[in-house]
Amino acid sequence: MAVIDLQGFVADLKDHVAEHGFHVHDERHFIETYTNRQTWEIDLHPDRACDGPLDMHVALEVDPRSLIHFEDEVMQVGESGEPSDDIKLPFTLSFALPPLPAGPDLLVLATDLAGIGGTDLPLEVSAVDSFAAVTDAAERAVSIVARVEVPLARIYLGQEVLCDVLDRSQQVGEFLLDRAPAWLDEL
Repeated sequence: MAVIDLQGFVADLKDHVAEHGFHVHDERHFIETYTNRQTWEIDLHPDRACDGPLDMHVALEVDPRSLIHFEDEVMQVGESGEPSDDIKLPFTLSFALPPLPAGPDLLVLATDLAGIGGTDLPLEVSAVDSFAAVTDAAERAVSIVARVEVPLARIYLGQEVLCDVLDRSQQVGEFLLDRAPAWLDEL
């Protein structure tokens, strides 16, 4: 029997993101049959972006060796002890915009977003320029990814885990939504 309820954590996470101003669209749970590695994915966006253009994706990845190691630690510290925060799971948030005819300057965007994300939500900004035909102008698709680690001990003890990350994610989403019309040439 597992000592930690990750399914319950993900179910609570879906409720938690709604409290932070997000709308959940879909959830998936994958189990790799050979290694028992698991991934939970949630598709969401800020409440005001139901009609686009911003989509978000959340993923929690679980390595079975981390779970076994954590279970061993819980058994070692006993009922009265508290497990260490050293065992962590990767948690990824992705922000995606459609191809942008008037795409932003990536350095300026990365700098602006670094001020919003801070150290709680370190953000990576990248873009792909696509050409439909040689004579067409490039369309830039911007991708923003944040990677944080979630301590298993905090999930196990039922402590708040991601409030700061979700608050910052909401601010990043609002920032992108405010600027998207100019990038989409909709002004």
